[in-house]
Amino acid sequence: MDLVNGQRLILAASTLTLMWTVLIILLVVWAVLSVVGFAIKGLLWLAVIGIILFVGTIIFGMIRNRARKR
Repeated sequence: MDLVNGQRLILAASTLTLMWTVLIILLVVWAVLSVVGFAIKGLLWLAVIGIILFVGTIIFGMIRNRARKR
């Protein structure tokens, strides 16, 4: 009877350890994906701003070029 209870205790301890290991791994994965997502979102906004400024510069240059020709 003691052997069975000892095996159950070992099984419960290993299950608890496995649960904490999985939980910690999930938290690390969540943190990494959060940082990567934040960086990608920031780069996306920089790309949008860059495209807007590029198009604005082209339009400004075209208007200025037409004014010089007159």
